[in-house]
Amino acid sequence: MSESRRRWVGLVFISVAVALIIVDSTIVNVAIPSIVADLDITSTEVQWVQESYTLVFASLLLVFGTLADRYGRRLIVLIGVALFALSSIAAALATSGELLIGSRLVQGVGGAMILTASLSIINATFRGRERAIAFAIWGSTIGGMAAVGPLLGGWLTTYFSWRWAFGINVPLGVIIIIGLLVAVSESREQGAPRRVDVVGAVLSVLLFGTLVFGLIEGRTYGWWLSDTPPDFWTLDISPVPFVFAVTLIALAAFIAWGVRRERQGKSTMLAFGLLRIPSFRNGNIAALIVSLGEFGLILSLPLWLQNVLGYDALQAGFIILALAIGSFVASGFAGAFGNRVSPVTIVRAGIVAEVLGIVIVAVNITPAAQWWQIVPGIFVYGFGVGLATAQLTSVVLKDVPLDQSGQGSGTQSTARQIGSALGIAILGTVLFTSLGAGLQAKLDERSELPPGVATQIVDAVVDSAGGAIPGLDKQSPDVAADARQAFSDATRLGAFTAAGFLALGFLATLRLTGTGRPEEHESA
Repeated sequence: MSESRRRWVGLVFISVAVALIIVDSTIVNVAIPSIVADLDITSTEVQWVQESYTLVFASLLLVFGTLADRYGRRLIVLIGVALFALSSIAAALATSGELLIGSRLVQGVGGAMILTASLSIINATFRGRERAIAFAIWGSTIGGMAAVGPLLGGWLTTYFSWRWAFGINVPLGVIIIIGLLVAVSESREQGAPRRVDVVGAVLSVLLFGTLVFGLIEGRTYGWWLSDTPPDFWTLDISPVPFVFAVTLIALAAFIAWGVRRERQGKSTMLAFGLLRIPSFRNGNIAALIVSLGEFGLILSLPLWLQNVLGYDALQAGFIILALAIGSFVASGFAGAFGNRVSPVTIVRAGIVAEVLGIVIVAVNITPAAQWWQIVPGIFVYGFGVGLATAQLTSVVLKDVPLDQSGQGSGTQSTARQIGSALGIAILGTVLFTSLGAGLQAKLDERSELPPGVATQIVDAVVDSAGGAIPGLDKQSPDVAADARQAFSDATRLGAFTAAGFLALGFLATLRLTGTGRPEEHESA
């Protein structure tokens, strides 16, 4: 096999590895109703089943980007795939919400290793026009697999068990490991010091971990005062403000420590000098904001489709498949026009399409909606994801020196995943808070309900993430109708919130330019 062909075969396995972690981050969404019923978990635990993965994932991307540069990018991917497969076995065998969440935490470690190192391999292996094509394949994989996950999860959950949504990762992991060993060469930053900035690593994990934790648990423990504090907390004030205070302290300490070490010529977790590159700095800001809203639909739509409209998991997966189709169609457009239109223009067009798609979906979110009213918006949204994702990555990394590609890719991946984690946390809070408030208001108007019953119904619907709604039909069809309307209203509000984040992301791209490195233009 020629070296050129070997690189492209290696890209296939790298993309499959990325697909593994992206599918797993979305496959759970469709399986959540079955997990809730089987393990009897609350809505907060529902968020943690999803967020524990993203929390650890986002916290460690910067760490593993540096380790990949120092010790070998392929090595980090291989360890990540093995760890991911082993923790998937634990998730598939989980007998409680706590065990499932713990397994997802370990999956997040493996996922962080896979994503940041795989992106660094692409950035170091491909140049010029080939790099643009490689990024397009990588980005289309992310956009497409985000929707294939619900389809695969729906099929496995409907005809087998939600446990197979995790179990399928094991044979895929074995195939990926074999492919990486055969088709991907090892690479690392030449002359890089082997010593790692341990203090910087700890501060980065503390920074991102406390930030996402506070956003997730604010709804449960209260944003300031707390009626339901955790068992270990004795103050009337919620622990959440204290957690956010730790976030701010960790941020200040991380920056101060890193700048000090960089001035001393020592290794740092983040190459602060890279932030002086306009395309890198502004691109990361745009990536973070866009990611706040980019996958917002995937959080709430499967719950709404199943618990409000009555589709089963497989049917919901087929509906969301329109996102994958739109993403793959977009990859064709990006490939055809990628060398004639600046990447920034493609990014902006993609974000506009994402906003338009979400708005189309949002205006059709009602308890009486039909699948054909939702699918066009999901397709347009997926088309936008396919355009924006890969090209934005290319813009962010285009001026990063090759010997710092690991830190550069780790930083941009961190920006994306932190944005994703914050987006899911914020949109989850918007969804469940507005669901509870809206349903409580509707039930308070029903004088026939005994005192306290309305609150019990609201708690049941919110804690089950809507899973209790179908059961209300047998007890009170009118109350069930109120619950469906409240869930639809909350889902719509979450969609518009996601669209708002994307609109801010579009504004952030106005500071980006379409120029690239001279060496890339020469090799294109």
